[in-house]
Amino acid sequence: MKHLTGGKGGAVGQSVPRFSCQECLGALAVVEVSDRLPVSGMHASAVQGSVMGTSRMDNSYVVLSKKDRSEGLGIPPHPPSAASPHIEPNQPATPIESSYIMLPPPTASIYQTSSPEGDDAQLPPPSVNSSSFSPGNNSGFFSSVTVLKRAFDIATSQTQVEQPLCLECMRVLSDKMDFEIEDINCDIKAYEVYLQHLEHESYSILSEADFQNEKHKIEEEEKKLKADIEEAEKQYTEVSSEMKNLETKSKQFEELEERYWQEFNSFQFQLTSHQEERDATSAKIEDSQAHIEMLKRTNVLNDAFFISQYGAFGTINNLRLGHTHVVEWDEINAAWGQAALLLHTMAQYYTPKFQYRIKIHAVGSYTRITDINNKTHKLFGPANVLFSSQYDEAMTWFLTCLQEFAEFAVSLDKEKNVPPDKSLKLPYKIDGDKVGGYRVVLGDFNTRENSTKALKNMLCNLKWVLYWFIGTTSFAVPS
Repeated sequence: MKHLTGGKGGAVGQSVPRFSCQECLGALAVVEVSDRLPVSGMHASAVQGSVMGTSRMDNSYVVLSKKDRSEGLGIPPHPPSAASPHIEPNQPATPIESSYIMLPPPTASIYQTSSPEGDDAQLPPPSVNSSSFSPGNNSGFFSSVTVLKRAFDIATSQTQVEQPLCLECMRVLSDKMDFEIEDINCDIKAYEVYLQHLEHESYSILSEADFQNEKHKIEEEEKKLKADIEEAEKQYTEVSSEMKNLETKSKQFEELEERYWQEFNSFQFQLTSHQEERDATSAKIEDSQAHIEMLKRTNVLNDAFFISQYGAFGTINNLRLGHTHVVEWDEINAAWGQAALLLHTMAQYYTPKFQYRIKIHAVGSYTRITDINNKTHKLFGPANVLFSSQYDEAMTWFLTCLQEFAEFAVSLDKEKNVPPDKSLKLPYKIDGDKVGGYRVVLGDFNTRENSTKALKNMLCNLKWVLYWFIGTTSFAVPS
């Protein structure tokens, strides 16, 4: 037999059974075997592809003897393995002796099998001459193949190993069988050693009295063990009952614990909500307190009247106050209105404590001043060097009112025992129509530059008075 690779045409037809290795599933084909094979060797019938090449087959198959069959009954069939190597058809021929073991033809005759019709039939002798495989005798060839197939079935049922097998799979199976036989022989030797050991052991035969004593001891021990068993069963019953009670209590505790955690989570949620609300309220209170403190430190006059300078000009709320051709009279009148409103507000705050003899009428860009003789003067322009007497007098009376309020501030600090270094002190001295040595008037041969410098010094003194006012009072508009 060989791996089926498309052998000679006509040798195997479509109706010829196809044989394959039951281990590696490689296809096998029936070919002729040489007559020169020794009959005494009696080797196997199913051989791998090129093993039997183009030679004829004398004794093509046999069935194992009873002895070999009994040894093979314990060998389990091996699963197919696609990884088993295949021998290609072009490999050199191998003697049939290395493939399968064959038994003498008389041995095969002792087995019987059922015929296709269901009748018991004697298996014919396994010898097949070369003429049965010749192309001219197809009936003999097909009958030989059928008998070979039957032989494989019988070998499979007797050895518990699927037949046929290729050469390599048979070698693997043989190695495994050798290993199992060796393992079994080791077990047999071990059993024999223990058996010999038991045979050589000496046994002492008890007398009747000793036997009765031993029996009595064993019975007493049995009674004691039974009593222990009964006691253990009683304890087991009590423990089981106690276990049930504990399980009932455990369930009750679990229910209590579950209810506790539910209430705890609910309380924790409410607590977290209250804490968040408290924190939000505290944050609002802190913000409101900070805002209140800021408002307490804030004076509306400081925000409403911003006094600064711009070059040679003094400014109040970014309005320049100076008598040059650069500044228009509308800006000058608006600046005078802001300065007059600031001084009037501070003077009004301390009325009647402050003797407000000179009245300032702050009406925007058209401010007027009433002197101690109840004569009203216009503190707005336009005015020039020729027609500026009324405007000059209004500026002079404004300086007088500012000087009187500064003197009142100094006297107020003395009443409060304010140290002289922290008391109000004007940076520029006011003397009539002069501030810091410069006259504010336009006429009487005064220059516009000197008048501008005097007005700048006047705004600086007004800023110092404003700082003193903010530092000593929490300003509130009188009712």
